[in-house]
Amino acid sequence: MLRILGPRATQVHLVNEIQEVYRSQGVGIHDKHIEVIVRQMLKRITVLEAGDSELLPGELVERGRFETENRRVVSTGGKAASGRPELMGITKASLATESWLSAASFQETTRVLTDAALSEKSDPLLGLKENVIIGKLIPAGTGLARYRNIRVEPTEEAKAAVYAAYDEYDFTPFESQGSGEAVRLDEFEVPR
Repeated sequence: MLRILGPRATQVHLVNEIQEVYRSQGVGIHDKHIEVIVRQMLKRITVLEAGDSELLPGELVERGRFETENRRVVSTGGKAASGRPELMGITKASLATESWLSAASFQETTRVLTDAALSEKSDPLLGLKENVIIGKLIPAGTGLARYRNIRVEPTEEAKAAVYAAYDEYDFTPFESQGSGEAVRLDEFEVPR
């Protein structure tokens, strides 16, 4: 189906078939959750011809890397690489991630860690999973560097609106009893 109808039709078919199984059991899952998994299963391309790129024939690469390399080659006047999309099982797709830390947390931990050590790999910690594993902020939302040091200061109008109600109250009785000792509430009178 992938080779005849293409990746998009395959994605739609997989989502529909998986949903059929869940719905037959009375379980409702939003399509977007299944689409995320299916996208991971179809994100690899096998290089058929390298052209003028740095990719190797038979190499299994992520779609993003394949497209970036082809854009680079074409912009310099070279011949683009050709490839075919691959449908990988969930286990293989998880183990084929660029992050060895993420792959090690899924299955075949010993093999993944051994391969990473022998290849002297380092993990740039770009994904959510690997950042959660080591206890760092995830690279999403307020975990993104551009949002970490933002300070929000209220305008004078906002301060006036919020604190206007407190100006009317007289706090001096509380300030005069500032001995630092605990005061029983049943013995303390709040001035009105």
